[in-house]
Amino acid sequence: MSDIAVATVGGRDMKQENQAVSECSVFVGVSLDGFIARPNGDLDWLMGDGGGDSAEYGYDEFIAGIDAIVMGRKTFEKVVMFDKWYYGNKRVVVLSHHSLDLAGARARGGVVEQMQGSPVEIVSKLALSGAGRLYVDGGLTIQEFLRAGLIRRLVISRLPVLIGEGIPLFGSLAHDIHLSHIATRTYPGGMVQSEYEAI
Repeated sequence: MSDIAVATVGGRDMKQENQAVSECSVFVGVSLDGFIARPNGDLDWLMGDGGGDSAEYGYDEFIAGIDAIVMGRKTFEKVVMFDKWYYGNKRVVVLSHHSLDLAGARARGGVVEQMQGSPVEIVSKLALSGAGRLYVDGGLTIQEFLRAGLIRRLVISRLPVLIGEGIPLFGSLAHDIHLSHIATRTYPGGMVQSEYEAI
């Protein structure tokens, strides 16, 4: 007879045989029209009015409570080009079916690895390895984890800028995902940050 772990995922009790379950969170900046990046992946608009150093907007506190960051290949290729490695010694898991060059991130002190699998498989593997609190980043990755019912917490910072087109934060869903509003904070410059929890 197999062991059955009962855990709360996305606000619902889910029974999963022989699987540990992590809590997945999102902390993301979006334009007022709902994009997380320009079509080419550029994030220059994040540094404009209302944006800037994310440490001022609760990021440091958020990341301190995270065991591992999970992101897609395109997000990784963008963040590895930043002026510094923003994840410190936090474990970073890059999802890709193709071979990746992780040397650049590791040379800057990054603790980076590659993984493949469905969102449920990724979450289970990481939970079994001791990563119980995950930060999910990147448009497609966030959408896939939402569709799988794995996102528990969303912290969305809306900047006062319209960029017209780009990579959307949200995509299609098989069913509605109901959220409970936890808090909304406003910052000088016009950023509005809202926190939600899946019901």
